Amino acid sequence: MTEIHLMTPGHALWDEIISLAETCSWRAGPFLAEKMKHNEFKGWERVCAACVDGKAAGFCTLAEKDELPEKYTFSPFIGFMFVDEPYRGKRLSELMIDKVCAYARELGYEKIYIMSGEIGLYEKYGFQKLGDYETIYGSVDQLFVKSL
Repeated sequence: MTEIHLMTPGHALWDEIISLAETCSWRAGPFLAEKMKHNEFKGWERVCAACVDGKAAGFCTLAEKDELPEKYTFSPFIGFMFVDEPYRGKRLSELMIDKVCAYARELGYEKIYIMSGEIGLYEKYGFQKLGDYETIYGSVDQLFVKSL
């Protein structure tokens, strides 16, 4: 059974998602794990967890900002999207995006954004590319938007 959870510290899966983020194959995972350990989230921001048969299988976040410089006012962002290798191809990204989008709508947002280097991934979930933007890290990533 697949379950998608929006979490804040204290959630039953919080520590399991920290562990997955720390050990995952993606280099940004440990950065998210540290943010979770130190609760570096605003009150409305959430970590989204995908679980399959009770086991952590993926995560993402909903946050005010992502990797764009402060001069840009786009908000909110889906960030840290990751699905563990054994669970890929099971639409977990789509389920997490749907959950996060529904929550963003509840908060009153009309659009949601995501930064990514992936080509052809987020378009299938209804996102449109706005362009290529320099990040706070000096790299360039694509900025996508989806109307809620």
